[in-house]
Formats: sequence, structure tokens, C-alpha cells
Amino acid sequence: MHTPKLTIRVYALIINEKKEILLSDEFVLNTLMTKFPGGGLEYGEGTIDCLHREAMEEMGLEIDIIGHFYTTDFFQQALFYENTQLISIYYKATLKELHRLKTSDKKHDFDMKEGSQSFRWVNLQSLNASDLTFPIDQKVLQLLKDEMRQG
Repeated sequence: MHTPKLTIRVYALIINEKKEILLSDEFVLNTLMTKFPGGGLEYGEGTIDCLHREAMEEMGLEIDIIGHFYTTDFFQQALFYENTQLISIYYKATLKELHRLKTSDKKHDFDMKEGSQSFRWVNLQSLNASDLTFPIDQKVLQLLKDEMRQG
């Protein structure tokens, strides 16, 4: 029997003044995916440090963390790793020097090679859960929409 493992992912929820949310389209592990910007926590790193590192690696930009939004509160099997539980942590954030971020209007606007990535802004109200690849992101989208409706 294999020892169960745990993987922790940290994501930024970045919403601009037009009520659009930033999405990351990626081709990783031979899979096309649409998700929120962020990635895996490395050993010895805090969640905030992870998010700052991921923003620099993926976007080449610094972010400001507004606050914690959600942490997985149900069991989620990791999609790519057998016998591994996934915990995802989401923070609301803003991008410093937002104008420097290269974005596209087209989904998966890149050559299909491992590690490819593009970013795009999508109207939060018109974004559907089915537009996101992962179940936890889908739940977070619903929580964001619920929060917007309440105030």
C-alpha cells in the first residue's frame, strides 16, 4: 500500500475595475486547463510567499494580497497524482503594474507545448463553472458570485 500524500496549491483571485477576473490558460502534464493563477507550495515556504513567487514566475509581476478567501473544506483527490489529497488555498489579490501583464482575448492562446501559458480577463458574472477545469475552482467561482450578489 502506498502512503497517502498531500499537495497544497495556492491561487490568486484578481478582479479588475471592470469586474473581470484573471484566468490562466495552461498546457501542463499533457492537459489543457483553465484555472486561477497560482501553483504549488514548495517545502519551507509559506502560502503568501508561494503566491508572490508564483506571480513572479508566471506573470513577471508583483502582487498585493488583499486577504484570504477560501481553503478547500472537502476531500479532493489530486487529478494528476495517485493516492494524493489536494488542498487549495485562495487569496484575493491585486497586480502591481497591471498594465504590464500580457493578456489575450482568446482561450489557450499559445503553441501546444508543455508548460505553455496565457492569461485573459473574463467577466465574472458571465463566467460559468464549466469554463474552469478543476472542481475546487468551480466552487470558488460560485462563492465569488454569491459574495458579489450579497454586496
